[in-house]
Amino acid sequence: MTARRDQNQPDPPGAPSADTVAAVQTALGTEHAAIWSYTLIAAFLTPQQDKDAQEDLAAHRGRRDVTSRLLTESGVRPDAAEAAYRTPAPVTDANSAMRLAAAAEADAAAAWRSVLERCDDPGLRRNAVDALIDAAVRGARWSAQLNTKPVVPQFPGRT
Repeated sequence: MTARRDQNQPDPPGAPSADTVAAVQTALGTEHAAIWSYTLIAAFLTPQQDKDAQEDLAAHRGRRDVTSRLLTESGVRPDAAEAAYRTPAPVTDANSAMRLAAAAEADAAAAWRSVLERCDDPGLRRNAVDALIDAAVRGARWSAQLNTKPVVPQFPGRT
């Protein structure tokens, strides 16, 4: 995957479009945000919830690393993580922490679905499908603990 050198010129044959690169960078950004979110919520969770959160955190770190590597190998500099992120609501207890985890997973699912909509590279599409499924499963687990209905949205990743 390579970024466009000149916006007025078409992409070289076989190279991903600038839209694809932008979508992958956005997905990387959601991975950064999810990592930050999971480190924030750890203080508010029960021991079992914290165990789940640590597994989810490790999954997001792995997806971040794979995504950064894909970008780097294609000559694109991966966007760095922000110093901090704005939460949709204050995190003050276990329920608000679980809502943040569910929101982080919904954001990740939406970003990876966007990658699917903007690329035709089989390897990148496989990575995006795996990331979308993983985020939907993690989000469903948090939503179930919150008794959110439906636990799984009809079309995961659709905002």
